[in-house]
Amino acid sequence: MTEDERARGLTPPPVPALRLRGVSKSYGPVVACDAVDLTVYEGEIHGLLGENGAGKSTLMKILTGLVRKDSGTVLRHDEPVEIGDPREAAALGIGMVHQHFSLIDPLTVWENVILGDTGKIDKAVARDRVREISRRYGLPVDPLARVARLSAGERQRVELIKCLHRDPAVLILDEPTSVLTRAESAELFGVLRRVVRSENRAVILISHRLDEITTATDRVTVLRGGKVVFRSATAETDPRELARRMVGREVSPGTEAAAPGLLPVGPLGTRGSANGNGKSTANESANESANEEHGTGEADARRAGVPAPTPALRLRGLTLTLDGVPVLSDLSLDVAPGEIVGLYGVEGNGQSALGDLLSGLVVPDSGSVEISGRPVDPHRPGALHAAGLGVVPEDRHGAGLVLDMSVAENLVMKSLDAVSGRVFLDRGKARAVARRLVAEFGIVTPSTDTPVRDLSGGNRQRVVLARELSARPAVLVAARPSHGLDVGATEDVYRRLRDVAAGGTAVLLISTELEEVMTLASRIAVISSGRITGVLPAGEATAERLGMLVGGVAA
Repeated sequence: MTEDERARGLTPPPVPALRLRGVSKSYGPVVACDAVDLTVYEGEIHGLLGENGAGKSTLMKILTGLVRKDSGTVLRHDEPVEIGDPREAAALGIGMVHQHFSLIDPLTVWENVILGDTGKIDKAVARDRVREISRRYGLPVDPLARVARLSAGERQRVELIKCLHRDPAVLILDEPTSVLTRAESAELFGVLRRVVRSENRAVILISHRLDEITTATDRVTVLRGGKVVFRSATAETDPRELARRMVGREVSPGTEAAAPGLLPVGPLGTRGSANGNGKSTANESANESANEEHGTGEADARRAGVPAPTPALRLRGLTLTLDGVPVLSDLSLDVAPGEIVGLYGVEGNGQSALGDLLSGLVVPDSGSVEISGRPVDPHRPGALHAAGLGVVPEDRHGAGLVLDMSVAENLVMKSLDAVSGRVFLDRGKARAVARRLVAEFGIVTPSTDTPVRDLSGGNRQRVVLARELSARPAVLVAARPSHGLDVGATEDVYRRLRDVAAGGTAVLLISTELEEVMTLASRIAVISSGRITGVLPAGEATAERLGMLVGGVAA
């Protein structure tokens, strides 16, 4: 900028913090990135959108030294650079918070944060540094807490603190708010906005939530099939156009609203009924008290003089304590055949513990579980699955899949009897079953022998859904089923949940996303401090009533 321009008060042009020119990367015949051009300026938040498998992760791995590009140029401050490993990326001021946790469970928060630091470690200084970053960026977490006992939201905060500890000039955030509450997300982006402007940092924000992209970013780039298909100033586009650019077609309005978080706040409609026609299921006119009838249609059935349907899933008085901390307290809930019940609450109120219990990972201190009217002993390994309960876990990578096993092995691991000979697994049968499920559920994979870790997030979720739904469960527990998925993959997951409910399966939808339960559930149960504080038919639920129940106040 010239002295004359400064004298006239002209704004200097933005400085590119990072440029990519013609960057390409292929894995065999699969082109992950195809001649990608991208420019990120200092003092801006740049949104990067795309379906699962569009090339976003590969592009970011190139920038952080985890993957080497095949061709093209990366420029830092307009100087060509080669990023051979993560240390070189860090030396260039590039840091990334990955979507999937990379923390070491037995270590404390502060120990995880300083991993990779060199020189003598002063424990007191390290702990104070964590506290300072936590306070500055609005990411509350105890530096002395052991990571193994943190909730998913708390772990995400640790990942953010760990990256910010290294003070990167270019910060890449991959789904940073996927496990944060809406208030926590808003606070994080408010802090990021101030820091970006005041400290002239550059941020690349990867998110599937279109409301985050449209409110938090300055510019946005959309990838599809490894290519840049759209770029714009954020103020000059809108969520509907971004969703259409991502998937290459119009997206159903319900999914577009639910996945990005764009549903209006107000009365919750009935479009989330199991059959999608706006009509309630038999149990939708449930009791008005969570403590009387436990959210079933028993009271209404008695008043109508007809027998109450037998719940497909009945939970009674479940209590669970972990490390001396009560996480479930006298929890009771029923789900009828063909019904989708949404279990909604703020992260850390017992949802994860209930999901783990129904997955057989932990056993209750007291209480009972019944499936299709028959009691099941949760202390007996495999009993819940044998009784007809399927689970789509919240942590699909740690609990839902074995990442180093093949697609075929993951698809048949719960039905080995059907693909085994007299003694050994019949790999021919296993591959045949896997090929059928890959085609039926639209799993994009080079081969059924491909390790699951090589699949995109959306295709990993399809593997879990295919395995669980192909067993035709009486009850399906779906914990945050759209977590980390793009709008197209979310649309597919929602359709399959509605279809399985319409076929008679009881679905318990565990979610921290209000829009998700609004879109899918016919009844909404609210969990707070490990207990059900209320159950509302969708047609009677409002944001205000749900908010009171989340806070533990009767609505």
